[in-house]
Amino acid sequence: MSQVQSVASKTQVLYRTAIVEGLDIFYREAGDKASPTIVLMHGFPTDSHMFRNLIPMLAEKFHVIAPDYPGFGQSSMPSVTDFEYSFDNLARIMDKFFEELKLDKYSLYVMDYGAPIGYRIAVKHPERVQALVVQNGNAYDEGLDNDFWKPIKEFWKDKSAAKASPLLPLVELEATKWQYRTGAKNLEAISPDGWVHDQAGLDRPGNKEIQLEMLYSYGSNPGHYLQWQEYFRTHQPPMLIVWGKNDQIFPAAGAEPYKRDLRNLEFHLFETGHFALEEFGHEIGTLINAFLSKNVSA
Repeated sequence: MSQVQSVASKTQVLYRTAIVEGLDIFYREAGDKASPTIVLMHGFPTDSHMFRNLIPMLAEKFHVIAPDYPGFGQSSMPSVTDFEYSFDNLARIMDKFFEELKLDKYSLYVMDYGAPIGYRIAVKHPERVQALVVQNGNAYDEGLDNDFWKPIKEFWKDKSAAKASPLLPLVELEATKWQYRTGAKNLEAISPDGWVHDQAGLDRPGNKEIQLEMLYSYGSNPGHYLQWQEYFRTHQPPMLIVWGKNDQIFPAAGAEPYKRDLRNLEFHLFETGHFALEEFGHEIGTLINAFLSKNVSA
């Protein structure tokens, strides 16, 4: 096999499905399984599609897994009456997914919703986590002290139709575009493929109800922050921060506190918004490859 063919086979993305408690968990996979594994944990309102350009970059050196959570992307989407859409339950399902794939050592890339899901798993299995890559994923109160969260915090206090009503625009197209475009340095670098893909998922019958449940459940996460911070201090996982500093949801104020707790921390802020990969994917991929090569072995 030629060198070109060898690289191409490593970077080819395969689209697979695992069964976990009767649910289809879709995932993208690439790279050599003998190489160190990195699991890419997506945010809201997207799915593993957000990693479409990053996966081939990482797969030359690493085994890459990028799953969709239940209710997101190509995974099963049971109704809110048939499935508990909470961060505790999604973390439980994804932990079982890791075990189904026999992942006993891995790094985690956590973004947005991927952070509270990934950190729950990391606290449960600290011996399995080799490194953390954090992109606009919060673990500190400072990261939620902004205007975006004010109506959501009211919903946490009172799960009523009146408090839910101001949140309904968050699952509409203009809000999805806003997440991609706000804070970007160069709007021409932001592909519309992202928000078109994500909105198609949100527009499925029943999905908006799912997303409201997840917004409500996000209120459970601050109660875990001290536990997660203790995990950082005790286990000191090598951490790479690659953060869009102009994010209006998780601004740079949420990135800075990681410096208090991590000794092996590489810290980068990018002049972009929530979906930093859309504008700085090449730069972030290069940093991840170098960081994992230095800190992780098979």
